[in-house]
Amino acid sequence: MKDKKSARVVVVTSGKGGVGKTTSTAALGAALAHLGEKVVVIDFDVGLRNLDLVMGAERRVVFDLVNVIHGVAKLPQALIRDKRLENLNLLPASQTRDKDALTEEGVAKVIAELRSKFDWIICDSPAGIERGATLAMRYADTAVIVTNPEVSSVRDSDRIIGLLDSKTEKAERGEYVDKHLLVTRYHPWRAARGLKGETIPIQVPSESRGIFNKLFGRKAA
Repeated sequence: MKDKKSARVVVVTSGKGGVGKTTSTAALGAALAHLGEKVVVIDFDVGLRNLDLVMGAERRVVFDLVNVIHGVAKLPQALIRDKRLENLNLLPASQTRDKDALTEEGVAKVIAELRSKFDWIICDSPAGIERGATLAMRYADTAVIVTNPEVSSVRDSDRIIGLLDSKTEKAERGEYVDKHLLVTRYHPWRAARGLKGETIPIQVPSESRGIFNKLFGRKAA
């Protein structure tokens, strides 16, 4: 078991919606809990929560992240323990409030309290670059950037990388946020077709070519 002081905050993020952030968050949390780590997954998608559905806990939500931030409930009251993995817990988002209900001070306090109780804190970020997304990444030690192998998703992921390097607490201290790229909806046969030299006519904005090449291992047409 890890020292409590070394509890890591991981944000699962992307610019584009529908790429698989919530599913990936649940999978990562379950995998770490299965290995004996104490894990909490936090849904930051205020107003459009889905992590509770993916984890089968939608009927067990009483209090949520916004309730804790505004003092309506204490953190232990809002945490939901998974029925299959006792080391896995969920802190759901509010379904009736909007993202303006989140405050930087409130999120910082919640993250600090969770650091003392868990080994891993995994933040499921909403899509986009607005308040919910920036607060989800604010205190991250590590980022998992989820993307699909298509141009708009890749470009949005590149934008998120820029925010991780400028808007996080670690970045402001001059420290590096570890980043990992997770490609979902990957089709091996399409990749093989490209590697054999077949040109696929795609127009890629110049600022996205660097990350595009890393993803596909070849230059875009």
